[in-house]
Amino acid sequence: MEMDSLSDLTQEVHDWSWHELLAALKQCQELLPRAGSVALLDKCLESLIGRVASSCQTSPSPSVSSSDGSGFRLSCDTRSTESLKSGAFRATWWFEDLVALDTDLIRMLVKLMVAKKIDHGIISRFLFYYQKSRFVTASADEKIEIIEAVADLLDSLDVRCISYKNLFGMLRVGLNSSSRDKLESMVGSRLDQVTLDDLLVPSPVGTSCLYDVNLVLRLVKSFLGKGVCCLPLSRLRKAAVLMDLFLAEVAPDPHLKPSKFLALIIALPDSARDSCDGVYYAVNLYLEVHSGLSEEQKMMVCRGLTYSKLSPQALDHLTCNANFPPKSAVEVVASQQHMLKSLLLATSTEGSKQVVLYAKKFNLTDENEKIKAHLQGMQWRVVELEKVCWKKQVHMTKVMKSKMASHSCAKYAPRLCS
Repeated sequence: MEMDSLSDLTQEVHDWSWHELLAALKQCQELLPRAGSVALLDKCLESLIGRVASSCQTSPSPSVSSSDGSGFRLSCDTRSTESLKSGAFRATWWFEDLVALDTDLIRMLVKLMVAKKIDHGIISRFLFYYQKSRFVTASADEKIEIIEAVADLLDSLDVRCISYKNLFGMLRVGLNSSSRDKLESMVGSRLDQVTLDDLLVPSPVGTSCLYDVNLVLRLVKSFLGKGVCCLPLSRLRKAAVLMDLFLAEVAPDPHLKPSKFLALIIALPDSARDSCDGVYYAVNLYLEVHSGLSEEQKMMVCRGLTYSKLSPQALDHLTCNANFPPKSAVEVVASQQHMLKSLLLATSTEGSKQVVLYAKKFNLTDENEKIKAHLQGMQWRVVELEKVCWKKQVHMTKVMKSKMASHSCAKYAPRLCS
């Protein structure tokens, strides 16, 4: 095609049909980067995007839901199912036609779509459709090129309009570090909407753990972003529930190191959890499976527990739990004693304001009676915990003496036999 012909064509582009535009774009792919083809390409892209924008404006705008991204924002008027289907088709009818374009043209198209303020939900759905369709016949190298282009373009959109489930699907494909960082940042920012199944991503080839624990740690880091103070407490709570489920899922993995398990426990701040019972359950399971850990390693894992946030049932279970090191029972007692002292101090301060002197006797209010009963209960619990702790210490002393005696006999056996 001569340069003069290309120049003439650019003047007529606005009169071309949709199929003529597509044919011209495909030809431009082969002619780039010739100057004439660039001029024609710009005209074709502008005309094509204008028509896409018009069709999107006359149809419902799709918005990605937290579950599967298939919902639609409805206008106030009541629409029938058929009209919704028709509207959805009007918004996406062009998907299939643009699949034939290469990644360079797709990058140009999406940038123009964003500039034309086409709904980001529609753009993200097109990009996922493009990736899935092109993967069918693409080579391994082409797949990497496609998915990296899609990842870069998704990063330019409003993350709230993107299906996080599709993002997780992309994370399972080999990516360069830049594209992977972008995807993980997008997914991590919505960690509180993720399900346990989403997090159970198999570990990369060459690693021994069952699931990709490092990925989850990076997602939590992205979720926390600029700091805990920037997140509503409700979102932190949801993320904590999810992490407790994940901890219980990975705890039985025999290849999961104590340091990595502890990193998962403390990935979220202590304020994210009202109760640490879920963490206790996971730690108990981990220690049961990893019974060969040293006392030091067990104590390191136990550092992830906040004893003051354990329920009475969990505390009772811990003090009699053979999976936990004896020192953990000592820490429980210390924690309970600290809580008791704090309560006593607070009660005495508050009580001094409420006590009424009458006939040289103190009449306690009902509230003070309740506090007194609560304190007595805590005192009893501390005493019981101290007894359990003492028994564990006695048991450990006997075990150590037994080991030392057997070691001594073994050491001098050859001399006795000589």
